[in-house]
Amino acid sequence: MRNIFLICKKELKSYFASPIAYAVMALFALIFGWLFSGYTHYFAQRGMEAMMQQQPVNVNESIIRPMLGFASTIALFLIPMITMRLFAEEKKSGTIELLMTSPIRDIEIILGKWLGSLLLYICVLLMSALNVALLFAWGKPDLKPVLVAYLGLILQGGCLLAIGTLISTMTKNQIIAGGVTFFVCLLLWMLSIATAFDTSVTAQVLNYCSIVTHIENFNKGVLDSKDVIFYLSMIFLALFLTSRSMESLRWRS
Repeated sequence: MRNIFLICKKELKSYFASPIAYAVMALFALIFGWLFSGYTHYFAQRGMEAMMQQQPVNVNESIIRPMLGFASTIALFLIPMITMRLFAEEKKSGTIELLMTSPIRDIEIILGKWLGSLLLYICVLLMSALNVALLFAWGKPDLKPVLVAYLGLILQGGCLLAIGTLISTMTKNQIIAGGVTFFVCLLLWMLSIATAFDTSVTAQVLNYCSIVTHIENFNKGVLDSKDVIFYLSMIFLALFLTSRSMESLRWRS
């Protein structure tokens, strides 16, 4: 465990020593802030109409749920920026040989780098928490659905980060690693759309593999074990394949 945390700490420092962390956090804060402004403006207008018609308006349903739902879509663009350098940069600079010949196991290297990228992703999500906190300061939204939605975002992010980590071990070019990661993440996102009107067994299996299918319950504030198991299984599978990819690099070297 000590080696994992050391690599995680080193990876997190390297993110903040370069413009990557600041660029990702600023981009997310800008987009999410724009969404927050739009949804709150719409909520204020709708609230005035609801008061005239004596109809209740829910803050969670009108603002928080659609915003956090869209945050999972923004992650498709940000996660490749986080993972593209994990192993590709090590291979390009030649430091991958030092890692592979060090007395640290491959799985410790992988978990350390993945955990470092996950912590950066959580820091990115905290940028949105500042906006959500304003709603709690001036309104009375329900806390439980918000926490469940953020748990879903973290699990989905961990899943996509694990896939990006795997892809980063396959090339020394960061641009290629980022582009392929974005394509795979987009494919997993579009599976639910492509199979929405198909009831065949194959379509149902593909729909189950879509990340959108499993994030919907979290956005609704529903914590379903099958969704948690799906994301954890995808994380385990991607990191397992990453260890096999690292093993093949060791044999080739």
